[in-house]
Amino acid sequence: MEYYGGRRTKAEQDAATVEIGYALCSAAFAAAVVFGAIAGPALLFDLPRTAGLLLVKGGEVVAPVLFLARVVSVLVRFRQGSQPSQPGRTSPDS
Repeated sequence: MEYYGGRRTKAEQDAATVEIGYALCSAAFAAAVVFGAIAGPALLFDLPRTAGLLLVKGGEVVAPVLFLARVVSVLVRFRQGSQPSQPGRTSPDS
């Protein structure tokens, strides 16, 4: 979707809103899964204090990084407009 100073249509605004929601929800889910995978053993098992602390802190570092990476990748892909402008057409000469 390229805009040359024109206003967005309601459909384009709605599409952007849906894509932002999808980016945030999928990023939150991915971050929660990764945090659980990294910090989960420390929370479920009786590990030595240092090991448990390292696992929890590792999850606290990796989860937000993954969250941001997921949001950015989804929104960049949306901005590039990976779909043809007219459904059913795959090349300019069809």
